[in-house]
Amino acid sequence: MADIHNKDVDRVSGVETTGHEWDGLKELNNPLPRWWLYSFYACIAWAVVYWVLYPSWPLISSYSTGVLGANQRLEALAALDEGIAGRSQFADKIVATPLEDISTDQELLQFALANGQAAFGDNCAPCHGSGGTGAEGYPNLQDDTWLWGGTLEDVHTTLLYGIRSDHDDARIGDMPAFGRDELLSREEVSQVANFVASRADVPTEDGVDLAAGETLYADNCAACHGDNLEGIQETGAPSLMSANYLYGNSLEDIKAQIHTPRNGVMPAWVDRLDPATIKSLTVYVHSFGGGQ
Repeated sequence: MADIHNKDVDRVSGVETTGHEWDGLKELNNPLPRWWLYSFYACIAWAVVYWVLYPSWPLISSYSTGVLGANQRLEALAALDEGIAGRSQFADKIVATPLEDISTDQELLQFALANGQAAFGDNCAPCHGSGGTGAEGYPNLQDDTWLWGGTLEDVHTTLLYGIRSDHDDARIGDMPAFGRDELLSREEVSQVANFVASRADVPTEDGVDLAAGETLYADNCAACHGDNLEGIQETGAPSLMSANYLYGNSLEDIKAQIHTPRNGVMPAWVDRLDPATIKSLTVYVHSFGGGQ
């Protein structure tokens, strides 16, 4: 390293060196650009002003509040209160307006759809999907297959009290376990399953007595699903005429549901969400297009 007291001028650039040299490379003593220095000084000045105007210095048990007394937490809470106040005007109107009349007020309808969409994403999408298309065991809300009815009032009641929930007014519709509880033999389960499949255009097994299956259906299933497999909404019994089944559409799926049925549960939202949100959810779900 060169002696720092014997600075010299670089012959190539004509700039004085700092006197530092590494492996023949000399460090030039180039000054910082003035614009950079001015910007640096301006930032220092701004920092000093900020320290004076806004909370910045931590103290033992608190912090300096600044000359302006600004508080982002209080500002956020004030903005939240303002939003709640603005929302409450529409929420009160939603509660007071019959479901059928909400769509006649465009401003109210837009609020209900936006509020319902937010509530659906937070509470319903984990089961029914973000677009309401459902999955195995979770109903598709975009088709026209509604076990308990798809009118606005039907959807509203289902949302309020749920299905097989712990609410006293929940919709209850349990299917017996015909095979597990030995109400039907394994052969009889196969016969009635093949009969149902034949009516829903699902491939059946060869050599199965469909006439015996029809008799078994009339004796054990028709009371809930109807004589013609059309289903009964009052009891939540689905139509079996098309293979739009909740737990699978194959013959084996039908057999499994007859042998040991799966009975899904939907929670009651009446004690979890406010009335305006439940009505907004009703309008939003109904807007999927599958409602009646």
